[in-house]
Amino acid sequence: MKLDTLDNLFVMELKDLLSAEKQLVKALPKMAKGATSEALRAAFEEHLEQTKGQIERLEQVFALIDKAPRAEHCKAMEGLIAEGSELLEEDGEPAVKDAALIGAAQKVEHYEISGYGTARALAELLGLDEAVDLLQETLDEEKETDENLTKLALNEINVEAKSADGD
Repeated sequence: MKLDTLDNLFVMELKDLLSAEKQLVKALPKMAKGATSEALRAAFEEHLEQTKGQIERLEQVFALIDKAPRAEHCKAMEGLIAEGSELLEEDGEPAVKDAALIGAAQKVEHYEISGYGTARALAELLGLDEAVDLLQETLDEEKETDENLTKLALNEINVEAKSADGD
């Protein structure tokens, strides 16, 4: 696909996001399994269910623009997930590993926030009001997930990781 119109750019962004979300659906159960904190495990499991809904919303946006919901492999998400997977293989203090998993998850959220923000802005320019609403709903969820991970890190996980240092 040529990047010669905003319509094509919008479709490209949607394909990238669809790939990212599908990759995340496969990765989140592994992250949940690797978390030692019950709260973190629950956060990953909750986001898994949310991500499935986000895929459905993306499919609705594809339908609105009369395009097949085809994912275009998202290399950025592949890399972010690979980094998170490497953390799961590391030996270490469980609370410190949980802190690392939160960091990896927030990198994913920030990528998604950027992608959905871009897609939403393009939809707005293209006058696709229903797509704007669907993308905004997902953007709000991604921001909320990021905020929840920050709270979990600051109020629980990082505090436990710090005490594991023996300080």
